[in-house]
Amino acid sequence: MDTGTHVVMGLALGGLATLDPVVAQDSTTATAVLISVIVGSQAPDIDTILKLKNNAVYIRNHRGITHSIPAVILWPLVITGVVYAFLPEANLLHLWLWTFLAVFLHVFVDIFNAYGTQALRPFSHKWVALGVINTFDPIIFGLHVVGLLLWGFGADPGYTFIAVYAVLVAYYIIRFIARNKVYKQIKILIPDATEIIISPTLRFHQWKIAVMNDQQFFVGRSENNQVQILDQFNRVAIPETPVLEAAKKDNNLSAFLSFSPVYRWEVDEFDHSYEVRFIDLRYRSKDYYPFVAVVQLDSKLNIINSYTGWIFSEEKLRRKLDILPN
Repeated sequence: MDTGTHVVMGLALGGLATLDPVVAQDSTTATAVLISVIVGSQAPDIDTILKLKNNAVYIRNHRGITHSIPAVILWPLVITGVVYAFLPEANLLHLWLWTFLAVFLHVFVDIFNAYGTQALRPFSHKWVALGVINTFDPIIFGLHVVGLLLWGFGADPGYTFIAVYAVLVAYYIIRFIARNKVYKQIKILIPDATEIIISPTLRFHQWKIAVMNDQQFFVGRSENNQVQILDQFNRVAIPETPVLEAAKKDNNLSAFLSFSPVYRWEVDEFDHSYEVRFIDLRYRSKDYYPFVAVVQLDSKLNIINSYTGWIFSEEKLRRKLDILPN
């Protein structure tokens, strides 16, 4: 989920914690728990700082080790230890329990996005992405805000957020049912599909679709339970040519390939250089595919420049590659 949603979820857990008799009867423990759940609800996303280094490092590592099983165990211990050092009169066990819940809930809800997490590390490096909830879901965020406002106006925070989360459980079930309907429609339309990726959008009844069979890629969308194929591409295996082999040594392209399961590639040859481009097919937006990896090589196959990330126009891509002046 996005940062804002994790923040309001942390505050909501602080409200739920008031139902814990130990927390409710001890103001020091209540203060410690509120601090810990807010920090714990954000802690796994500390890897966002990797974006300051470069996109390749961020793409390869975001929602990786910081969302893994060892991290879910270690984050609560570290956060509890730090908070307890400043508030030693707090109940240590209940402080840890609520902090653990905050960290666990962060990782758990991220699994429902199309981006997903490597939550099964170290047992598996596979990305777990259920594709049911958009990274920012206005309904989820809005319900939390309503709950916080009611709390602010004097409503009991514990029972308020029990009601909020009961509604959200029903909402998640509805989203699963809606996604399953889209999946069944795709199977009817493309019965030989070998992989189907369905990504939620901000709109409740709209989904992005990327499908592959043995011969082709299909890109489309579903809106109001109607599946429409917008683009089709022939699947062409990546040949072991000198140009492509040299390009695959680039860190940006390597990071892209570690993350993207559905893509097409192309190679452009110029008088004294080559350009290799890989295009993720999951994120079609207004007839454009914004998530790419591009590698430029000279005639001797030395890497001149490269980029991976989100680009919504060719001009901006050229600026990223330092072809046009900023």
